[in-house]
Amino acid sequence: MSKKEGSQLAGVITNHHNELLAGWLDSMLKRMVRRDPGAEAEMRQQSARFLPLLAKSIENDSTANIESGAWEETRALLTEISQSRARQGFSPIETANFVFSLKTPLFTYLRTALADDPQALATETAKTSMLFDDLGLYTIDVFQKSREQVILRQQQELLELSTPVVQLWKNVLALPLIGTLDSARTQVVMENLLQKIVDTGALIAIIDITGVPTVDTLVAQHLLKTIAAARLMGADCIISGIRPQIAQTIVHLGVNLEDVITKATLADAFVVALRRTGSNITYEKHPD
Repeated sequence: MSKKEGSQLAGVITNHHNELLAGWLDSMLKRMVRRDPGAEAEMRQQSARFLPLLAKSIENDSTANIESGAWEETRALLTEISQSRARQGFSPIETANFVFSLKTPLFTYLRTALADDPQALATETAKTSMLFDDLGLYTIDVFQKSREQVILRQQQELLELSTPVVQLWKNVLALPLIGTLDSARTQVVMENLLQKIVDTGALIAIIDITGVPTVDTLVAQHLLKTIAAARLMGADCIISGIRPQIAQTIVHLGVNLEDVITKATLADAFVVALRRTGSNITYEKHPD
């Protein structure tokens, strides 16, 4: 895109700002899957900010290279919009349509401005289309990266929520596990348990695996690592929730749990933990 062509396109955007904005918003609203008044208001505000920045970048960059310094402010706004839409649950296509929807109304005014020069119109239309394709792909790229960050953060939050460490009694903690243990989750489990041991000075930690569907060699190794780490912090561990099928699997795998106390239920493990910490449970018989 030559300097003259860039000035021409920038001039069309500047001279027909209000008309372009109205046509652009109408095109975007027709493509919107969700009709939210708040989202529409935000979209109008973003569109009004984008047009002047677009004209300025085109005017200052004859190469239409959106990675150049002339496009810094435009890229910053598209980044802000793409990241916001990633957090709000928009799709990549909905996000890219912010740019692509401007093509149709813009081409209408280009055809009018270059009606007397068909060759220039064809050239300008092709280069403008390539420019908008680059801008649309940029929004998709930013959206995807932002979405990945959102997903990673949500996964981390779910890991935190799925590994609660609760204090059952003085010096007794319980860690109920539900679902499959993998390396990432084991690391969170270990960190949460060790921090809770430091915070409470607990002497016993009950790791309940009633909600763990299967125990294979990898899961058993993860459990042993957690137990070893807790012992280094001065707390012994009891594994509860050993079902018959899991007991057979552990024996079949040859996993060594000889130095680890195991119980069938959390209640049984709790009784052992109380005894080891010097507490007793007494049952009073109430008169009928």
